[in-house]
Amino acid sequence: MLLYIAVHLQYSSGGAMAATKSTTLTLRIDPNVKEALRAAAEQEHRSITNMVEVLIRDYCQQHNIALGQQNMQSKSSNR
Repeated sequence: MLLYIAVHLQYSSGGAMAATKSTTLTLRIDPNVKEALRAAAEQEHRSITNMVEVLIRDYCQQHNIALGQQNMQSKSSNR
């Protein structure tokens, strides 16, 4: 059986953690994976939402995948 999990992602500009934009992501996830995610978030003293965002950001950084906000900042600084 798969469970639904909704994730609210927040994007920030620069070093500050102020949210400039947010969106909701809804996905299906295996219950065992969800439990592992919950355990990881608890171990890091994070919410599940924040843990998902951190994991995605880390993955993108490790695989040289640019995040959308970074691309928008680069375009605006080139003007």
